[in-house]
Amino acid sequence: VQLVESGGGLVQAGGSLRLSCAASGRTFSSYSMGWFRQAPGKEREFVAAIRRGSWITYYADSVKGRFTISRDNYRNTVFLQMNSLKPEDTAVYYCAAAANGSPLHLSGYDYWGQGTQVTVSS
Repeated sequence: VQLVESGGGLVQAGGSLRLSCAASGRTFSSYSMGWFRQAPGKEREFVAAIRRGSWITYYADSVKGRFTISRDNYRNTVFLQMNSLKPEDTAVYYCAAAANGSPLHLSGYDYWGQGTQVTVSS
């Protein structure tokens, strides 16, 4: 599975961005999908995930109510709608795919994209 993120950029605080992650292959629906982020000097952290099959969603407390993860299995794409952005949301955002592991933990993912930069100015 190859993952390619897009949609990052520079936005003012309070603004919105929509990230997309396009996956190759015909087995996209069999993967749980997640978004993680990594700010300079910090560890990569969980942002949001959506399970395969049930499409149950999970969010980090820091983004709950502001970010929405969704998926389109026909287009092999997962999205992250980010609203009410804050300067502390600035990071490189990574898309990841998990075959059988926990979608809540970095170690549960098998494939990763290259990342897309999100910068929120104050």
